[in-house]
Amino acid sequence: MTLLQLRVLLAVADRGGFTLAAEQIGMSQPAVSRAVAALEDELGTSLFTRRRDGIILTEAGHRAVLHARGALTHFDLLRTEVAAIGGQVTGTLRLASLPSATGTLVAAQLGTFAERYPQVQVRLFEGDEPEVRTWLDQGAADVGVLSLPAPGRETAVLDTHEMVAALPAEHPLAGLPRVSISALAGQPFILSTGGCGPLITAAARNAGTRLEVTYEARELSAIMQMIGAGLGVSIVPTLGLPAGFDGVVIRPLEQPPTRTLAIALGSADSTPAARAFFDHVAGAGQPSAA
Repeated sequence: MTLLQLRVLLAVADRGGFTLAAEQIGMSQPAVSRAVAALEDELGTSLFTRRRDGIILTEAGHRAVLHARGALTHFDLLRTEVAAIGGQVTGTLRLASLPSATGTLVAAQLGTFAERYPQVQVRLFEGDEPEVRTWLDQGAADVGVLSLPAPGRETAVLDTHEMVAALPAEHPLAGLPRVSISALAGQPFILSTGGCGPLITAAARNAGTRLEVTYEARELSAIMQMIGAGLGVSIVPTLGLPAGFDGVVIRPLEQPPTRTLAIALGSADSTPAARAFFDHVAGAGQPSAA
């Protein structure tokens, strides 16, 4: 059993497939398959169940992933903590981000971080907010981008931005300078499942109304396309909002809810690279424990 096999195992489990795992760790798909097969032969059991719609971990696979993650964490800590004693920050930073935040908020932080800590390798992967929270909980990511509040996590604020109404261009509300959340009640509503959903439903509740959720979609681009097709209205964040989407009008909300994004540490026992990045983001501001 080798460290490479353990890294391949975790990549396949975290990415949910051999092809995505190969892309993440820079190996060919056949090489990834061979590494997993060799590990299964050595352990004498199957770690994954192969199905037409993808792969899932077996019970033995779940146990193997748990121990592999712990083994690799301790191995990485051995190298990075010894280097840190000598004043060097090294190792790999596993950063999970939201697609809307990567280019707008995270990229600049990574650029200045790399200048300060050139010996740290960064592995960036993206997902929606439930995925990021799961990766942090499972130890697949060292730090991640989350919406506040994030109970029990040490966080450093990245950005706060308003939510806005997104309407079909021909919608009666599109001609108003501002739209109230209560005015959206009774309209077919498209709710985001990518992380903003709880904030939106809470804002409606605070406004004394309830939204008629007719559709749900994960990606912001899909929500905008559905609005452009006249399927409904929505409330979306201004961060990462595409400009000039055909058939869609953006209007400010009366008493708009705000979303705050932050960098969150995966655990209190963080690696030197994770702590360095967290402190780098915190910068002149004060980190918050939400």
